[in-house]
Amino acid sequence: MTDQAPAAATESPDIPGKPTSASRTTLSHIMTHNDTNLLGTVHGGVIMKLVDDAAGAVAGRHSGGPAVTASMDEMAFLEPVRVGDLVHVKAQVNWTGRTSMEVGVRVLAERWNESAPATQVGSAYLVFAAVDADGKPRRVPQVIPETERDRRRYQEAQIRRAHRLARRRAIMELREKRAAEGFED
Repeated sequence: MTDQAPAAATESPDIPGKPTSASRTTLSHIMTHNDTNLLGTVHGGVIMKLVDDAAGAVAGRHSGGPAVTASMDEMAFLEPVRVGDLVHVKAQVNWTGRTSMEVGVRVLAERWNESAPATQVGSAYLVFAAVDADGKPRRVPQVIPETERDRRRYQEAQIRRAHRLARRRAIMELREKRAAEGFED
């Protein structure tokens, strides 16, 4: 693992890299009764959709075109969200590969009628794949971390990627072993 993002020229000479700030965005939405679950708080699926929407916007902006959700990792709900909360979903590209990007998302909430600071209520990491008009993977610009926080997020994203790949490999090996032993899943 490296301390910094690879130079754009070494990874994709035809596509210039983009700084983290180029695609960073915030999506804000006020929660209403239509967003609630049976407990009277905002449904986790509503928050997940906002997370996916914000992350998709960031992935599309960074890649310069369509990008599709490939996976969502570590969606954490830290506090309940209530009707009347103003929810802010902050997203940025943490890491890029050849055709994929990890987008980090923080979810904050504040009461619509109070001046207290927003509280973090959730977080998630999503992987997006950039696609062309035919739905085939396409190259993405390398992300260029700008701050120490961006560099830390880049390094952490590399660790998450290694874990995703190792988990996928272990599962495939287990399935192959079970199939060889005659088990059908």
